[in-house]
Amino acid sequence: MYSMGIIGLPNVGKSTLFNALTQAAAAAFNYPFCTIEPNIGIVAVPDARFDSVVAAVQSEKVTPAAIQFVDIAGLVRGASKGEGLGNQFLAHIREVDALIHVVRCFPDENVSHVEGAELDPVRDIDIVQTELLLADIQRLENMTERLTRLQKTGETKYKDELRLVQDVMEQLNNGRPARNMSFTESQKKLVDSWLLLTSLPMLYCANVTPEQFLEIQNAEEHRHLDSPYAEVLDLSSEEGAGCIAIAAQLEAELQELDEEERQEFLTELGFPTSGLLRLIRASYRQLDLVTFYTIKGPETRAWIIPRGTTAPKAAGRIHSDMERGFIRAEVLEAGSLVELGSFSKAREEGVLRSEGKDYLVQDGDVMLIRFNV
Repeated sequence: MYSMGIIGLPNVGKSTLFNALTQAAAAAFNYPFCTIEPNIGIVAVPDARFDSVVAAVQSEKVTPAAIQFVDIAGLVRGASKGEGLGNQFLAHIREVDALIHVVRCFPDENVSHVEGAELDPVRDIDIVQTELLLADIQRLENMTERLTRLQKTGETKYKDELRLVQDVMEQLNNGRPARNMSFTESQKKLVDSWLLLTSLPMLYCANVTPEQFLEIQNAEEHRHLDSPYAEVLDLSSEEGAGCIAIAAQLEAELQELDEEERQEFLTELGFPTSGLLRLIRASYRQLDLVTFYTIKGPETRAWIIPRGTTAPKAAGRIHSDMERGFIRAEVLEAGSLVELGSFSKAREEGVLRSEGKDYLVQDGDVMLIRFNV
């Protein structure tokens, strides 16, 4: 299961957003370090296409795709040196697949700022980014010591790795996160094994008021807005990161309504869709994920995989035996299945395809895996 870590300075709305996403009871009070141990919530991915497939085949059991959200403790300047809850913060980050950096863009005199200063989202982003960079530099400095000792063995692989470590460290010192560096395929595999914090895909979540959100929705060009969100959007564009705006407090309050009331309220406010759905979609884009579906007996199930995954690797998400003994995959586009109603009908109509080991699974594929072990 893919995991998204929710990070940011204390008091920016991380736990409020987490509550909105998971309808959990994570504490959300107006003082720093409220979140000490990470709260974890598993959220089913809203997927209208999956719902249509389920209705078409009349499934008795339904298992949607899901993403794990982790509400990680806030940090302050010096977190990389253990200030505040820095060490816990950094350890928890290494366990996720991508980061959602919640940035305070809302003005509120009643909510204190850990810096004791005026609203400044770019400054706040820089504080967090600096701590991640410093933590990675420290990690590579430790690796440098080890690899220097290993030079005595004379093995080329240690020389190559040390050279790569030094190159990456130089770029980190210049303020460039590892996710924005260029590597060969073999280098990337090695860098990924280092578990650098700045290697993780980043999605900025600008926490705004409902009024700010409506202004953003109504603006023809967000960057022309004289607003904190526009600053975050500009910065994310420069970094190649994702960026969305969410009114976290409102989203949390909406969870107290039933589904029908919630939709009516969103429509009345002029919100196009829920914050959850937009955040899920943005998370998918940052991780470059796709969804495929399987139907086995009474169960219809959705699976998440990286874009460009081969059919055998996708089968391995279901069970390792299916990847090991993969023969072929019978594939049907979800829309065709909804139209025809069953695999057997699709086979009769000649629209069910047989794909081999080199097939790259597409978003929305419905697959029947043939294997033998």
